[in-house]
Amino acid sequence: MRHSLKTLGAAALAAAACVTGIAGTAHAQPTSVYAPSALVLTIGRGDEVASTVLRAVTLSCAPQPTGTHPASGAACAELTAVGGDLALIHATPSDQRCSFLWAPVTVTADGVWQGRRVAWRATYGNACHMDAALSESSVFHF
Repeated sequence: MRHSLKTLGAAALAAAACVTGIAGTAHAQPTSVYAPSALVLTIGRGDEVASTVLRAVTLSCAPQPTGTHPASGAACAELTAVGGDLALIHATPSDQRCSFLWAPVTVTADGVWQGRRVAWRATYGNACHMDAALSESSVFHF
C-alpha cells in the first residue's frame, strides 16, 4: 500500500509538472511584424476588367519594396503617402492634350494593402488620357 501511494504520488507530481510546462509554453508569434502589402497591377486594352492585359507587374511593399515593378521603391512610397488609396494617385490634373478617339484602357490593382483587400480599377478613354491622368504617378508606369 505504501509503495503504491509513493508511485501514485510520483505520477501525480509528474502530471502536475507536465501541466505546468504546457501552460508556460509560448504561443506562436506572427512570422512578420508587417501587415502584407502586395499588389498585382495591370494595364489592359478595353473597358472591362476582363479585357486583354497588355502589361502586368507585381508590387510588394512590406518590409522592403520588391516585385517585378521597375520602380518598386517609388511606387511603394507613393502608395504609402496616400494610405493605399489608389483613387488619390491621379488626382493631379495634367495639361497634356489628348484626342477623343475611343480606345479604352483599363488599369487595375488587386491584392492586399496593409492587410486590407484591394480590388481597384479605372478606365480611361485611351492611352493618352491614362498617361495624362497618371503623369505624376510612378505606380502605373511600367
